[in-house]
Amino acid sequence: MNVLKKQPSILIIIALIGFPQLSESIFTPILPALSQGMSVTESTIQLMMSTYFFAFAFGVLYFGPLSDRIGRKKAMAIGLSIYLMGNLGLLLAPGFHWLLGARIIQAFGAASGSVITQTIMREAFVGEKRARIFAQVGAALALAPALGPLLGGLFQMIYGYHSVFSALIAMAVALLFYVATTLPETRLINNDKQGQNWLMVTKRLLSSPKVWSYGLLISGVNGILFSYYAEAPFIFIDHFKMTPVAYGWTGLLIAVASLTGSLVTNRLIGRFSGAYLMMLGLIVALLGAITMGLGATNVWVLFGAILVTFTGLNILLPIVLSNALLGFEDVIGTASGLFSFWYYLLISLLTFLMSLMHNGSIYILPIYILMVLSGMVFSFLVIWKTENHK
Repeated sequence: MNVLKKQPSILIIIALIGFPQLSESIFTPILPALSQGMSVTESTIQLMMSTYFFAFAFGVLYFGPLSDRIGRKKAMAIGLSIYLMGNLGLLLAPGFHWLLGARIIQAFGAASGSVITQTIMREAFVGEKRARIFAQVGAALALAPALGPLLGGLFQMIYGYHSVFSALIAMAVALLFYVATTLPETRLINNDKQGQNWLMVTKRLLSSPKVWSYGLLISGVNGILFSYYAEAPFIFIDHFKMTPVAYGWTGLLIAVASLTGSLVTNRLIGRFSGAYLMMLGLIVALLGAITMGLGATNVWVLFGAILVTFTGLNILLPIVLSNALLGFEDVIGTASGLFSFWYYLLISLLTFLMSLMHNGSIYILPIYILMVLSGMVFSFLVIWKTENHK
Protein backbone atom coordinates (compact mmCIF):
# COMPACT_ATOMS: atom_id res chain seq x y z
CA MET A 1 0.00 0.00 0.00
CA ASN A 2 1.56 3.25 -1.17
CA VAL A 3 0.31 6.21 0.83
CA LEU A 4 1.48 9.74 0.36
CA LYS A 5 2.35 10.87 3.84
CA LYS A 6 1.96 14.58 3.24
CA GLN A 7 -0.79 16.16 5.27
CA PRO A 8 -2.59 19.29 4.06
CA SER A 9 -2.28 22.44 6.12
CA ILE A 10 -5.17 23.48 8.32
CA LEU A 11 -5.41 26.68 6.25
CA ILE A 12 -6.16 24.95 2.96
CA ILE A 13 -8.61 22.61 4.70
CA ILE A 14 -10.53 25.59 6.10
CA ALA A 15 -10.51 27.35 2.72
CA LEU A 16 -11.79 24.32 0.82
CA ILE A 17 -14.43 23.22 3.29
CA GLY A 18 -15.53 26.80 3.95
CA PHE A 19 -16.11 28.19 0.45
CA PRO A 20 -19.35 26.22 -0.15
CA GLN A 21 -20.87 27.73 3.00
CA LEU A 22 -19.74 31.20 2.01
CA SER A 23 -21.15 30.74 -1.49
CA GLU A 24 -24.56 29.91 -0.04
CA SER A 25 -24.77 32.52 2.71
CA ILE A 26 -23.34 35.46 0.74
CA PHE A 27 -26.52 35.45 -1.38
CA THR A 28 -28.88 36.16 1.52
CA PRO A 29 -28.62 39.98 1.60
CA ILE A 30 -28.74 40.43 -2.20
CA LEU A 31 -31.98 38.52 -2.80
CA PRO A 32 -34.23 41.65 -2.70
CA ALA A 33 -31.97 43.45 -5.20
CA LEU A 34 -31.86 40.35 -7.39
CA SER A 35 -35.64 40.18 -7.30
CA GLN A 36 -35.87 43.74 -8.61
CA GLY A 37 -33.00 43.37 -11.05
CA MET A 38 -34.41 40.20 -12.59
CA SER A 39 -38.04 41.41 -12.42
CA VAL A 40 -39.28 38.35 -10.54
CA THR A 41 -41.23 37.94 -7.32
CA GLU A 42 -39.52 37.49 -3.96
CA SER A 43 -40.81 33.92 -3.65
CA THR A 44 -39.36 33.12 -7.08
CA ILE A 45 -35.95 34.57 -6.25
CA GLN A 46 -35.85 32.37 -3.13
CA LEU A 47 -35.35 29.44 -5.50
CA MET A 48 -31.75 30.63 -5.62
CA MET A 49 -31.37 29.28 -2.09
CA SER A 50 -33.36 26.04 -2.24
CA THR A 51 -31.89 24.89 -5.56
CA TYR A 52 -28.41 25.34 -4.10
CA PHE A 53 -28.92 22.52 -1.59
CA PHE A 54 -30.62 20.30 -4.16
CA ALA A 55 -27.73 20.57 -6.62
CA PHE A 56 -25.24 20.32 -3.76
CA ALA A 57 -26.62 16.92 -2.72
CA PHE A 58 -26.07 15.50 -6.20
CA GLY A 59 -22.64 17.11 -6.31
CA VAL A 60 -21.42 15.22 -3.25
CA LEU A 61 -22.79 12.02 -4.80
CA TYR A 62 -20.65 12.66 -7.88
CA PHE A 63 -17.39 14.00 -6.49
CA GLY A 64 -16.91 11.39 -3.77
CA PRO A 65 -16.60 8.44 -6.17
CA LEU A 66 -14.73 10.61 -8.70
CA SER A 67 -12.05 11.35 -6.11
CA ASP A 68 -11.65 7.61 -5.54
CA ARG A 69 -11.05 7.02 -9.25
CA ILE A 70 -8.75 9.91 -10.18
CA GLY A 71 -7.47 11.22 -6.84
CA ARG A 72 -8.46 13.96 -4.43
CA LYS A 73 -6.41 16.75 -6.00
CA LYS A 74 -7.63 16.22 -9.58
CA ALA A 75 -11.25 15.82 -8.49
CA MET A 76 -11.04 19.00 -6.42
CA ALA A 77 -9.61 20.89 -9.41
CA ILE A 78 -12.49 19.67 -11.59
CA GLY A 79 -15.02 20.69 -8.96
CA LEU A 80 -13.51 24.16 -8.60
CA SER A 81 -13.48 24.55 -12.40
CA ILE A 82 -17.21 23.76 -12.53
CA TYR A 83 -17.74 26.14 -9.61
CA LEU A 84 -15.88 28.87 -11.53
CA MET A 85 -18.07 28.26 -14.60
CA GLY A 86 -21.17 28.65 -12.45
CA ASN A 87 -19.91 31.94 -11.02
CA LEU A 88 -19.13 33.24 -14.50
CA GLY A 89 -22.66 32.25 -15.51
CA LEU A 90 -24.09 34.21 -12.59
CA LEU A 91 -22.22 37.33 -13.64
CA LEU A 92 -23.19 37.06 -17.32
CA ALA A 93 -26.77 35.78 -16.91
CA PRO A 94 -29.20 37.84 -19.04
CA GLY A 95 -32.29 36.70 -17.13
CA PHE A 96 -33.58 34.75 -14.17
CA HIS A 97 -33.66 31.31 -15.76
CA TRP A 98 -30.04 31.62 -16.83
CA LEU A 99 -29.23 32.86 -13.34
CA LEU A 100 -30.93 29.84 -11.78
CA GLY A 101 -29.09 27.45 -14.10
CA ALA A 102 -25.77 29.06 -13.22
CA ARG A 103 -26.61 28.75 -9.52
CA ILE A 104 -27.18 25.00 -9.98
CA ILE A 105 -23.82 24.64 -11.74
CA GLN A 106 -22.14 26.68 -9.01
CA ALA A 107 -23.61 24.52 -6.21
CA PHE A 108 -22.76 21.26 -8.01
CA GLY A 109 -19.11 22.33 -8.27
CA ALA A 110 -19.02 23.69 -4.73
CA ALA A 111 -20.00 20.26 -3.40
CA SER A 112 -16.45 19.12 -4.15
CA GLY A 113 -15.21 21.35 -1.37
CA SER A 114 -17.38 19.58 1.20
CA VAL A 115 -17.12 15.90 0.33
CA ILE A 116 -13.52 15.78 -0.91
CA THR A 117 -12.14 17.89 1.93
CA GLN A 118 -13.90 15.72 4.54
CA THR A 119 -12.47 12.67 2.75
CA ILE A 120 -8.97 14.18 2.90
CA MET A 121 -9.38 14.95 6.60
CA ARG A 122 -10.51 11.40 7.34
CA GLU A 123 -7.61 9.72 5.56
CA ALA A 124 -4.77 12.20 6.20
CA PHE A 125 -5.28 12.26 9.97
CA VAL A 126 -6.07 9.46 12.41
CA GLY A 127 -7.36 8.98 15.93
CA GLU A 128 -7.23 11.88 18.35
CA LYS A 129 -5.50 14.17 15.82
CA ARG A 130 -8.33 13.71 13.32
CA ALA A 131 -10.92 14.63 15.94
CA ARG A 132 -8.87 17.70 16.84
CA ILE A 133 -8.64 18.74 13.18
CA PHE A 134 -12.43 18.48 12.81
CA ALA A 135 -12.87 20.54 15.99
CA GLN A 136 -10.34 23.17 14.87
CA VAL A 137 -11.99 23.48 11.47
CA GLY A 138 -15.37 23.81 13.16
CA ALA A 139 -14.02 26.59 15.37
CA ALA A 140 -12.52 28.43 12.40
CA LEU A 141 -15.80 28.23 10.50
CA ALA A 142 -17.84 29.41 13.47
CA LEU A 143 -18.26 32.87 11.99
CA ALA A 144 -19.66 31.57 8.69
CA PRO A 145 -23.30 32.31 9.68
CA ALA A 146 -22.39 35.98 10.07
CA LEU A 147 -19.51 36.41 7.59
CA GLY A 148 -21.37 35.53 4.35
CA PRO A 149 -24.34 37.88 4.81
CA LEU A 150 -22.02 40.63 6.06
CA LEU A 151 -19.76 40.39 3.00
CA GLY A 152 -22.70 40.16 0.62
CA GLY A 153 -24.34 43.20 2.18
CA LEU A 154 -21.14 45.24 2.01
CA PHE A 155 -20.45 44.35 -1.63
CA GLN A 156 -24.02 45.19 -2.63
CA MET A 157 -24.08 48.46 -0.69
CA ILE A 158 -20.80 49.70 -2.19
CA TYR A 159 -20.69 48.21 -5.68
CA GLY A 160 -24.09 46.60 -6.40
CA TYR A 161 -25.13 42.97 -6.36
CA HIS A 162 -23.10 42.04 -9.47
CA SER A 163 -19.97 42.61 -7.40
CA VAL A 164 -20.87 39.54 -5.33
CA PHE A 165 -20.58 37.40 -8.47
CA SER A 166 -17.24 39.03 -9.30
CA ALA A 167 -15.98 38.29 -5.78
CA LEU A 168 -17.00 34.65 -6.12
CA ILE A 169 -15.17 34.41 -9.46
CA ALA A 170 -12.02 35.81 -7.86
CA MET A 171 -12.34 33.34 -4.99
CA ALA A 172 -12.72 30.40 -7.41
CA VAL A 173 -9.58 31.43 -9.34
CA ALA A 174 -7.60 31.83 -6.10
CA LEU A 175 -8.74 28.43 -4.83
CA LEU A 176 -7.81 26.74 -8.11
CA PHE A 177 -4.31 28.19 -7.88
CA TYR A 178 -4.09 27.25 -4.19
CA VAL A 179 -5.08 23.63 -4.90
CA ALA A 180 -2.65 23.34 -7.82
CA THR A 181 0.30 24.61 -5.81
CA THR A 182 -0.42 23.48 -2.26
CA LEU A 183 -2.85 20.56 -1.89
CA PRO A 184 -1.11 17.17 -1.47
CA GLU A 185 -2.61 13.95 -2.82
CA THR A 186 -3.84 11.78 0.09
CA ARG A 187 -5.60 8.94 -1.74
CA LEU A 188 -4.36 5.37 -1.23
CA ILE A 189 -2.55 5.09 -4.54
CA ASN A 190 -2.25 1.32 -4.96
CA ASN A 191 -5.67 0.28 -3.72
CA ASP A 192 -7.57 -2.10 -6.01
CA LYS A 193 -10.80 -1.43 -4.10
CA GLN A 194 -10.95 2.19 -5.26
CA GLY A 195 -13.01 1.06 -8.25
CA GLN A 196 -15.78 -0.62 -6.27
CA ASN A 197 -19.14 0.35 -7.66
CA TRP A 198 -21.69 2.46 -5.86
CA LEU A 199 -24.03 -0.47 -5.29
CA MET A 200 -21.44 -2.46 -3.35
CA VAL A 201 -20.42 0.52 -1.22
CA THR A 202 -24.08 1.41 -0.63
CA LYS A 203 -24.73 -2.12 0.58
CA ARG A 204 -21.84 -1.88 3.01
CA LEU A 205 -23.06 1.47 4.32
CA LEU A 206 -26.66 0.37 4.76
CA SER A 207 -25.64 -2.80 6.57
CA SER A 208 -23.86 -0.83 9.31
CA PRO A 209 -26.07 0.32 12.22
CA LYS A 210 -23.29 2.72 13.28
CA VAL A 211 -23.26 4.43 9.90
CA TRP A 212 -27.03 4.88 10.07
CA SER A 213 -26.73 6.28 13.58
CA TYR A 214 -23.93 8.70 12.73
CA GLY A 215 -25.87 9.84 9.66
CA LEU A 216 -28.95 10.53 11.77
CA LEU A 217 -26.87 12.52 14.26
CA ILE A 218 -25.31 14.67 11.52
CA SER A 219 -28.73 15.17 9.91
CA GLY A 220 -30.21 16.09 13.27
CA VAL A 221 -27.60 18.76 14.01
CA ASN A 222 -27.93 20.36 10.57
CA GLY A 223 -31.70 19.87 10.43
CA ILE A 224 -32.05 21.80 13.68
CA LEU A 225 -29.70 24.52 12.39
CA PHE A 226 -31.47 25.10 9.06
CA SER A 227 -34.89 24.83 10.68
CA TYR A 228 -33.82 27.46 13.19
CA TYR A 229 -32.90 29.77 10.31
CA ALA A 230 -36.32 29.16 8.77
CA GLU A 231 -38.33 29.71 11.98
CA ALA A 232 -36.31 32.31 13.91
CA PRO A 233 -37.30 35.34 11.78
CA PHE A 234 -40.97 34.74 12.59
CA ILE A 235 -40.14 34.54 16.31
CA PHE A 236 -37.88 37.58 16.62
CA ILE A 237 -39.37 39.88 13.97
CA ASP A 238 -43.08 39.04 14.22
CA HIS A 239 -43.40 38.18 17.91
CA PHE A 240 -40.67 40.26 19.56
CA LYS A 241 -40.94 43.09 16.98
CA MET A 242 -37.23 43.24 16.22
CA THR A 243 -36.11 45.05 13.09
CA PRO A 244 -34.57 42.92 10.32
CA VAL A 245 -31.20 44.56 11.00
CA ALA A 246 -31.41 43.76 14.71
CA TYR A 247 -32.45 40.21 13.87
CA GLY A 248 -29.43 39.88 11.60
CA TRP A 249 -27.14 40.38 14.57
CA THR A 250 -28.66 37.33 16.29
CA GLY A 251 -26.59 35.26 13.86
CA LEU A 252 -23.71 35.93 16.23
CA LEU A 253 -25.43 33.61 18.74
CA ILE A 254 -24.92 30.67 16.37
CA ALA A 255 -21.38 31.79 15.60
CA VAL A 256 -20.44 32.02 19.30
CA ALA A 257 -22.11 28.66 19.99
CA SER A 258 -20.22 27.02 17.12
CA LEU A 259 -16.93 28.43 18.33
CA THR A 260 -17.57 27.49 21.97
CA GLY A 261 -18.67 23.95 21.19
CA SER A 262 -15.69 23.31 18.93
CA LEU A 263 -13.24 24.70 21.49
CA VAL A 264 -14.76 22.59 24.27
CA THR A 265 -14.40 19.46 22.13
CA ASN A 266 -10.83 20.34 21.20
CA ARG A 267 -9.96 20.84 24.87
CA LEU A 268 -11.58 17.59 26.09
CA ILE A 269 -10.37 15.25 23.34
CA GLY A 270 -7.88 12.87 24.89
CA ARG A 271 -9.36 13.21 28.36
CA PHE A 272 -12.67 11.58 27.47
CA SER A 273 -13.76 9.12 24.82
CA GLY A 274 -15.71 10.21 21.76
CA ALA A 275 -18.83 8.53 23.11
CA TYR A 276 -18.68 10.54 26.35
CA LEU A 277 -18.20 13.79 24.44
CA MET A 278 -21.21 12.98 22.23
CA MET A 279 -23.25 12.28 25.36
CA LEU A 280 -22.11 15.58 26.88
CA GLY A 281 -23.15 17.45 23.75
CA LEU A 282 -26.59 15.86 23.71
CA ILE A 283 -27.17 16.61 27.40
CA VAL A 284 -26.19 20.28 26.95
CA ALA A 285 -28.40 20.59 23.86
CA LEU A 286 -31.37 19.00 25.66
CA LEU A 287 -30.98 21.38 28.60
CA GLY A 288 -30.92 24.31 26.21
CA ALA A 289 -33.99 23.11 24.30
CA ILE A 290 -35.96 22.56 27.53
CA THR A 291 -35.01 26.05 28.74
CA MET A 292 -36.02 27.42 25.35
CA GLY A 293 -39.49 25.97 25.76
CA LEU A 294 -39.92 27.10 29.36
CA GLY A 295 -38.66 30.65 28.76
CA ALA A 296 -39.82 31.26 25.20
CA THR A 297 -41.70 34.44 26.09
CA ASN A 298 -38.58 36.17 27.46
CA VAL A 299 -36.24 37.21 24.66
CA TRP A 300 -33.12 37.17 26.87
CA VAL A 301 -33.86 33.69 28.20
CA LEU A 302 -34.45 32.64 24.61
CA PHE A 303 -31.09 34.04 23.53
CA GLY A 304 -29.33 32.14 26.31
CA ALA A 305 -31.18 28.91 25.57
CA ILE A 306 -30.31 29.13 21.87
CA LEU A 307 -26.66 29.66 22.77
CA VAL A 308 -26.65 26.61 25.09
CA THR A 309 -28.52 24.40 22.59
CA PHE A 310 -26.17 25.06 19.70
CA THR A 311 -23.09 24.86 21.92
CA GLY A 312 -24.15 21.32 22.80
CA LEU A 313 -24.73 20.43 19.16
CA ASN A 314 -21.28 21.74 18.27
CA ILE A 315 -19.63 19.69 21.02
CA LEU A 316 -21.20 16.64 19.39
CA LEU A 317 -20.63 17.40 15.70
CA PRO A 318 -16.80 17.19 15.35
CA ILE A 319 -16.75 13.73 16.99
CA VAL A 320 -19.57 12.47 14.78
CA LEU A 321 -17.94 13.75 11.58
CA SER A 322 -14.59 12.29 12.59
CA ASN A 323 -15.90 8.80 13.42
CA ALA A 324 -18.75 8.40 10.93
CA LEU A 325 -16.92 6.37 8.28
CA LEU A 326 -14.36 4.41 10.29
CA GLY A 327 -13.87 1.07 8.54
CA PHE A 328 -14.50 2.49 5.05
CA GLU A 329 -10.98 3.79 4.42
CA ASP A 330 -10.58 1.58 1.34
CA VAL A 331 -13.47 3.34 -0.46
CA ILE A 332 -13.59 6.54 1.57
CA GLY A 333 -14.32 8.87 -1.36
CA THR A 334 -17.28 6.88 -2.65
CA ALA A 335 -18.50 6.24 0.88
CA SER A 336 -18.24 9.96 1.74
CA GLY A 337 -20.23 10.92 -1.34
CA LEU A 338 -23.01 8.41 -0.70
CA PHE A 339 -23.08 9.14 3.03
CA SER A 340 -23.24 12.92 2.46
CA PHE A 341 -25.96 12.55 -0.18
CA TRP A 342 -28.06 10.55 2.25
CA TYR A 343 -27.78 12.95 5.13
CA TYR A 344 -28.37 16.00 2.92
CA LEU A 345 -31.66 14.43 1.87
CA LEU A 346 -32.53 13.86 5.55
CA ILE A 347 -31.66 17.49 6.31
CA SER A 348 -34.11 18.52 3.58
CA LEU A 349 -36.81 16.34 5.10
CA LEU A 350 -36.22 17.74 8.58
CA THR A 351 -36.38 21.29 7.27
CA PHE A 352 -39.63 20.45 5.48
CA LEU A 353 -41.00 19.06 8.76
CA MET A 354 -40.37 22.44 10.39
CA SER A 355 -42.36 24.16 7.67
CA LEU A 356 -45.24 21.72 8.21
CA MET A 357 -45.23 22.41 11.96
CA HIS A 358 -45.07 26.20 11.62
CA ASN A 359 -48.22 27.86 12.96
CA GLY A 360 -46.93 31.20 14.27
CA SER A 361 -46.46 29.99 17.86
CA ILE A 362 -43.12 30.72 19.54
CA TYR A 363 -43.29 27.27 21.18
CA ILE A 364 -43.11 25.29 17.93
CA LEU A 365 -39.33 25.69 17.54
CA PRO A 366 -38.41 24.27 20.99
CA ILE A 367 -40.95 21.46 20.53
CA TYR A 368 -39.45 20.63 17.15
CA ILE A 369 -35.88 20.72 18.52
CA LEU A 370 -36.83 18.40 21.39
CA MET A 371 -38.43 15.99 18.91
CA VAL A 372 -35.30 15.87 16.75
CA LEU A 373 -33.02 15.59 19.81
CA SER A 374 -35.06 12.61 21.03
CA GLY A 375 -34.30 10.81 17.77
CA MET A 376 -30.65 11.77 18.10
CA VAL A 377 -30.50 10.30 21.61
CA PHE A 378 -31.83 7.02 20.24
CA SER A 379 -29.16 7.06 17.51
CA PHE A 380 -26.47 7.75 20.09
CA LEU A 381 -27.63 4.78 22.19
CA VAL A 382 -27.14 2.51 19.17
CA ILE A 383 -23.55 3.74 18.86
CA TRP A 384 -22.99 3.41 22.62
CA LYS A 385 -24.30 -0.15 22.64
CA THR A 386 -22.22 -1.12 19.61
CA GLU A 387 -18.98 0.31 20.99
CA ASN A 388 -19.47 -1.28 24.40
CA HIS A 389 -20.11 -4.75 22.96
CA LYS A 390 -17.00 -5.07 20.86
